[in-house]
Amino acid sequence: MELYNALALLLTTAAAFAYLNQRFLRMPPAIGLMVLGLAASLALVGLARFQYAPVLHLAQVVQKLDFSTLVVQVMLGFLLFAGSLHVDTRRLGALRGAVGLMATLGTLLSTGVVGGAMYLLLPLFGLPTPFIYCLVFGSLISPTDPVAVLSILTKANIDKPLETKIVGESLFNDGVGLVLFVVTLEVATVGPQDFSVGHALRLFAQEALGGLALGTALGLGGAWLLRSINHYQTEVLITLGLVAGGTALASALHTSGPLAMVMAGLLVGHLSRTRGVLSDMSQDYVDKFWELLDEVLNALLFVLMGLEALVLDISTPTLLAGLAAVAVVLTARTVAVFVPLRILRIGAAFPENDGSFPVLVWGGLRGGLSVALALSLPATLPRELLVGLTYVVVVFSIVGQGLTIGPLVRRLGLSRPAPGGH
Repeated sequence: MELYNALALLLTTAAAFAYLNQRFLRMPPAIGLMVLGLAASLALVGLARFQYAPVLHLAQVVQKLDFSTLVVQVMLGFLLFAGSLHVDTRRLGALRGAVGLMATLGTLLSTGVVGGAMYLLLPLFGLPTPFIYCLVFGSLISPTDPVAVLSILTKANIDKPLETKIVGESLFNDGVGLVLFVVTLEVATVGPQDFSVGHALRLFAQEALGGLALGTALGLGGAWLLRSINHYQTEVLITLGLVAGGTALASALHTSGPLAMVMAGLLVGHLSRTRGVLSDMSQDYVDKFWELLDEVLNALLFVLMGLEALVLDISTPTLLAGLAAVAVVLTARTVAVFVPLRILRIGAAFPENDGSFPVLVWGGLRGGLSVALALSLPATLPRELLVGLTYVVVVFSIVGQGLTIGPLVRRLGLSRPAPGGH
């Protein structure tokens, strides 16, 4: 019954906040929901100081929710499949070199820059932290969050090719980031002396390459099943089963579930549109179902992120260090975009004068994935510090960058006409 009460609380709160945002704030949904969640949390924290019983009970309910498991193992697979299902695969294919390099080399570079910079900066705030723990923070904060990017960036009216670049990179770099997080966390847990490069490479192959292979098999198998029938209710159910069963299978095989769901979604979306896997009516129902599910899960995720502030204990030194981390993460993002593009010699996909560089940097949003990974850290690490730093960076990213990406795009002349416009 407690689980039902927690879900009822989340759904009711999400519906109420969604109404208030649409009626009064009119912010992009993800930003509005998180802002309202944060505001409600801060108000409740104030009431909790007076030992107000209902607020204390609410805090207990929120604390019992396993945010990390809920996001990484349950919600993320569905959100990634929904997002990748609607990606223009032909345009993404033309950008595969640039997207792949930014998702791999860019994430590695960002992890190193963030880890090194935080190792030097944290002692200035009275928070000296071993380098390996700073590297763990770098690995969990470096991947741009595909959920945040898909929810916010695609509503900023960005020019379609540029949107494909950023969304495509974000869909893939979370898999690289998750592998880096697993590797750095294991080094931090067992100690550098007991960890080898060979073991790290095996982990990468198993997680990343295994996830891509599994996703390819699931996507092709799912498309074959969808092609063999013409009954939209069953076809929607097949896609649901594909994600739920595929995520569970990836967990059992110790491969990257997020990467598997991205590949499966890209393949199902591509084959259904180019090979006639689905009839027009079935395509319409499948698309609308996953768009709706995407919106509902996004609403739950961002409300949950806002309410999470109710149970986080962020000290003043951690808050100040978190503000410094914002600057560090943005600097690391600049490096993570600049270096891969220079290696590619910019090229036709990223022309030097098209103004896309600042959008690629500023559009690297962090979100629920980073918070979930931070909350999954064991107590043997400086967990409260790393969670606090992560939360400050994510709040700035969603609210600060999310609210300004639209104006930035318009200022650079990279927006596309609004629907119905001229």
